[in-house]
Amino acid sequence: MAAGALQRRRISAAVAVFLALLNVLKPASCDEQVPLVLWTSGGISLPAQAPPTAGHIVGQQQLASYLEKALDVGPHNVVLFLQDKMSIEDFTMYGGAFGNKQDNVFPNLEGALMSSSSSLVLPAVSWPASNAVIGQLQDQLDTSPLYMDPETLSQLRLNASSPALLVFRLPYGIGADLLSAKEILSGNDEVIGQVLNIMKSQSVPYTAIYTALRPSREAASLSVEAGLGGGRSLLQARGRYRESGREREKQRRVKERAGTYPPVEFKEGENSCILLWAKSLSVSILRSGRWEEHDLTPSTFGEGVTPRLDGSSCDKTKARLVLNYENVLNHRSFKLIFALSQRHYKVSARRWFTLDAVELEYDGTKATFNGSRNIYAPAEYSYRCESVTSFQWPLLVPRTSKDPANQWRVSFEDFQIQGFNVSGGEFSYASDCAGFFSPGIWMGLITSLLMVLVLTYGLHMIMQLHTMDRFDDPKGPAISVPQTE
Repeated sequence: MAAGALQRRRISAAVAVFLALLNVLKPASCDEQVPLVLWTSGGISLPAQAPPTAGHIVGQQQLASYLEKALDVGPHNVVLFLQDKMSIEDFTMYGGAFGNKQDNVFPNLEGALMSSSSSLVLPAVSWPASNAVIGQLQDQLDTSPLYMDPETLSQLRLNASSPALLVFRLPYGIGADLLSAKEILSGNDEVIGQVLNIMKSQSVPYTAIYTALRPSREAASLSVEAGLGGGRSLLQARGRYRESGREREKQRRVKERAGTYPPVEFKEGENSCILLWAKSLSVSILRSGRWEEHDLTPSTFGEGVTPRLDGSSCDKTKARLVLNYENVLNHRSFKLIFALSQRHYKVSARRWFTLDAVELEYDGTKATFNGSRNIYAPAEYSYRCESVTSFQWPLLVPRTSKDPANQWRVSFEDFQIQGFNVSGGEFSYASDCAGFFSPGIWMGLITSLLMVLVLTYGLHMIMQLHTMDRFDDPKGPAISVPQTE
């Protein structure tokens, strides 16, 4: 009993230290960092790791060191709760940090920390480091992440000897007021409690991590809240500015879609290397049982729009076009990659190029769609298709059944691409994905063939009929036909 009380006092002290660290950090720098909490299931101890000093921001390499030491000894079934946004103020405002336990929206998280034998609290982690958590865990566990929800987890049977990386995405309302933010965090805590109860029922040891992709509090909002005078007018001005900004953005999109814009062009030196054009580029992700879509077209094409092509490359046999974006579906860094290659085929005695893969890179994770089986054209041509998707008449398919691409959808309308033999910055003759024999044409041909066969059979049967050469006279004797005739 004494030992248990001592253990509880130590954990309570750790929680107190955690809250103290939250309070001493500078509010002005909160837009650059997110908290991270790591703990293990009951009865499992991790090697002691010294927490960072107050005000220190944990970078990507230091975070990788923390995770590596924890996973070397701890369980390899990792449960990652990845919230869209989270800042230190979320704990201080809603975590009952000042003794108001009735206002605590993290009872399940606090209970998990209290029952855990080992826990690690990092109050300040740089957002690029938190964005790379999935990639670091994927490398250390040598397994692909599985994006789950509590219902799916209840049907999954885990094995303590086989590593698993289970990722649970938690929402955070953008622009929500204090009450709705509190409700969202309370709902996320309930999800954490459900997941931990399922893991406990399966008696599988686990390592849990709770962090976010980016901070929920912006420096601008903090400065407005901290202002002594004119706060209401400032908030109203910011609201009007956002409204006018949305209207201008909407008008710009309508104007761009109504007109024609040049293709994306990547040059190697002075020579054009890769061309890409589409009427629409969009991606969707499955969250909480529904698809959330994001249109990439306004950030890729249009007057005055210059997409970032960092990482693109090309040579005589391979081409790689990398489109870099920001803030796509709550992913701060997002890349859309087209990987092409060309080679000589002996059967056709000519060179062909293929779109080997379409890749999505986000937060240290890579989702890969294979396209080489369906998307190809002669090396001197460009490739064009009215619709290239991964879900309706798919030309792009996930690389494996466990690839993160199964949680994504991509859709390209009026799509055209050329990665080789580009001349003068213009597309070459297009090889269209629509073949000469469409499904409708095939149905018509097969139906016509069946009708011709039926008609031929009928004519053949009619031609087999013979006219009788003897007739029976009713006034004369009956005709006797011998059986031998």
